[in-house]
Amino acid sequence: MSGPVVTRFAPSPTGFLHIGGARTALFNWIFAKRHGGKFLLRIEDTDRARSTPEATDAILRGLDWLGLDHDGEAISQFERADRHAQVARDLLKKGAAYKCFSTQDDIAAFRDAARAEGRSTMFQSPWRDAPSDTHPDRPYVIRLRTPGEGTTIIRDKVQGDVTIRNDQLDDMVLLRSDGTPVYMLAVVVDDHDMGVTHVIRGDDHLNNAARQMTLYTAMGWDIPVWAHIPLIHGPDGKKLSKRHGALGVEEYQAMGYPASGMRNYLARLGWSHGDDEFFTDEQAREWFDLSGIGKSPARLDFKKLENLSGQHIAQLSDAAVLHDVQEFLHVTEQAALIDAQISGLHKALYCLKDRAKTYPELIEKAHFILTLDPIEMDAKAAKALTPVFRSILRTLTPQLQNVSWTKEALEVIMNRVAADHDTKFGKLAGPLRAALAGRSVTPSVFDMMLVLGQDRTLLRLDEATVDKTDES
Repeated sequence: MSGPVVTRFAPSPTGFLHIGGARTALFNWIFAKRHGGKFLLRIEDTDRARSTPEATDAILRGLDWLGLDHDGEAISQFERADRHAQVARDLLKKGAAYKCFSTQDDIAAFRDAARAEGRSTMFQSPWRDAPSDTHPDRPYVIRLRTPGEGTTIIRDKVQGDVTIRNDQLDDMVLLRSDGTPVYMLAVVVDDHDMGVTHVIRGDDHLNNAARQMTLYTAMGWDIPVWAHIPLIHGPDGKKLSKRHGALGVEEYQAMGYPASGMRNYLARLGWSHGDDEFFTDEQAREWFDLSGIGKSPARLDFKKLENLSGQHIAQLSDAAVLHDVQEFLHVTEQAALIDAQISGLHKALYCLKDRAKTYPELIEKAHFILTLDPIEMDAKAAKALTPVFRSILRTLTPQLQNVSWTKEALEVIMNRVAADHDTKFGKLAGPLRAALAGRSVTPSVFDMMLVLGQDRTLLRLDEATVDKTDES
């Protein structure tokens, strides 16, 4: 096979974008990008009873969040039904397919007899070689005339060579009696017409490959390169399900993982490049190869995901983090940041980015700059502000009014005040966190003071050191 690489992602719009589907899309996207090819999107919406516009939108949103941009317009498989049916009729004309008039009752009777006689229950149509002048005037399906002898070898880039005996392949239906094409036909026709060169998909489709190869051969079309990737299992080694936690890509976005971290983690689910865990999109495109995909199912590991997520947040640009935070607030239906909060958060990112594994964690650590004055203290912070420490902080306030607002100058004053009260700065840090942030877990006191600035720092200290018992 020559020419540019063309891959595709072909989800069914019957629900959300599953984490396994997202990884399949990612592998196709990276492979196409590495080889300067095209990554196409096909919506396999032939199941009209279950396919919904809402599910299609959810898939598109998930791909958009992950940054997996596809080339050209998304293709609807349902809208190509006429083309699929025409191929079935072409195969009929060339003798590679035949009309089958067997009813469902006929097929059931065949299988009952086969079971009783200990034979294979794979249906063998009596109409396969019947002369046309014996055809009755009643509805029929069009079946593919599958070779009954020899073998079909699936040369798979992940699974290796897989040999299927042709006598184990049935004469599959191509066109139903109502004239509608079946999924197996539609997939092959669409992949051929879209120029797909590499079919990278879950290994639950491996058995389909042999049947689809008979279609390619019957039409005289080039067979694509196959790469059937193992499914994703939960931490317990069992097939991924709801009991393992989030399944849909949008759930991971709502949990606050950065898209770049998610791409990194998904790429490592089943594929490896030596011992590398953290890598950028550029490195993934440079390194990714089908030979690096393992045969065993990958296991979902939230600790690894969080670790990679934190590394990606730390290396993202400030502008990218601000964009992601605002998008996270939007998708989780939280209040948008006002301009002053955006400005404050931007100023604070230097002391936040390398300390957060998710965006909710970053937002919590940024509470000191995002909250409005006067701040509200949580119970643990309020407990730290004892009368003794309120008194110490009151002596600190006047010393901060004319100081150079640098970390070094602030450290000198803090240590001096602590020494004056026969304590160490570490003992004073807790009450200071409470006064400045209303929280007990925050960035360093000095970072908060630098980000807040002198005026807001003094304002919060004044508010925190008011003796509430003296208020009337």
